[in-house]
Amino acid sequence: MPPSSRESRVIPDGEGRGVPDRARPAVPDHAPPALPDSDGQVVPVRARPAFPDAEGRGVPDPARADVPAPDAAGTDPEQGSAVVEFTFLALLLMVPVVYFVITLGQLQGGSFAVAGAADQAAKVFVAQADAGAGRAAAEQAVQLALADYGQPAGNATLETACSSPDCAAAGSAVTVTVRLTVPLPFVPFGEALRLDAGHLSATSTQIVGRFR
Repeated sequence: MPPSSRESRVIPDGEGRGVPDRARPAVPDHAPPALPDSDGQVVPVRARPAFPDAEGRGVPDPARADVPAPDAAGTDPEQGSAVVEFTFLALLLMVPVVYFVITLGQLQGGSFAVAGAADQAAKVFVAQADAGAGRAAAEQAVQLALADYGQPAGNATLETACSSPDCAAAGSAVTVTVRLTVPLPFVPFGEALRLDAGHLSATSTQIVGRFR
């Protein structure tokens, strides 16, 4: 009769006597699987006990479970929707970025506006017969140039300077400086709070010709 799996293996020694094989200990039937731990020792793996629920199905013991057990509906408690997290992060990150881009666009448009306004104001100033008419023509040119870029004329100032006492004299250099204040976009009560995105300025110089 063959030996049982619970018995040790017997091998003959030098004199013919049976000696159990100690290098291979007997392994019991239906032994649980074993895995090595951090120290290299073999530790058997114990299965988690299961308890029947209201419908008679086996449910793992939550007190000894390594992961959260599913609820009565069979859903994972750690399951969620990525749409909610994506929407929240998108609003949190994209709104400041969009506002920053809009503010840069306002500053860039304002810089083009003051440069064009100063150039046009200096050109129309030297084309007039006297300094008074040149000043009025320069102010009108500044208003038109700012309106083309969507900038309010009330946020701009105009300054003129001449190299000679008579600004309308031939050979006189007329310098026109336009300063513009760009407010922050979409800010209520911006005029009262004085929240400005930047202050821009541009200068242009023209020479009064002999023949006009």
